[in-house]
Amino acid sequence: MKLNAVLLSTALAASSMFAMNTHADSTTRVAAASALGSVAGTAVGKSMGGTTGATIGAALGGAGGAAVASDRRNRTESAIGGALGGGTGYTVGKSMGGTSGGYIGSALGAAGGAALGNKISKDKAEEKAKSSRKWKKRHRHYR
Repeated sequence: MKLNAVLLSTALAASSMFAMNTHADSTTRVAAASALGSVAGTAVGKSMGGTTGATIGAALGGAGGAAVASDRRNRTESAIGGALGGGTGYTVGKSMGGTSGGYIGSALGAAGGAALGNKISKDKAEEKAKSSRKWKKRHRHYR
C-alpha cells in the first residue's frame, strides 16, 4: 500500500505541473500525462475494485490524462488511444510481472496509445488540409 501512496502522490504532483501547460499540444506531453493518469487510475481502481477495478481505472485514467493534455482538435483520438493502451497495458503487465508489472504496463500502454492517437489525429488534419487546397485559375474578363 505504501508503493501505491508514493505512486499516487508522484502522479498528482507531476500532473499538476502539466496542468499549467495544457494549452500547448505536444505528443510527449500527451503521452506523459496519459501515463501518469493511468498509473493514478490503476492505484485508485485497484483499491476500490481489485483487478477489474484496476483495469477500468487504468483505462479511465489514461483517457483523462490524454484528454487534458491534448488540443481540442486531437482530444478524442488521444483519449481513445490512452484508454485502450492503459487497460491493455495493465492486463499484459500484470500477467507478466504481477502488481508492479501492471503499473508499469499501464503507464507504458497509455503513453504509447495516447501518443499514437494524437499522431493519427494530426496526420488526418494535415491530410485534410492538403486535399482541400485547390489551385484555381482566375480568369480575368476585360470589357
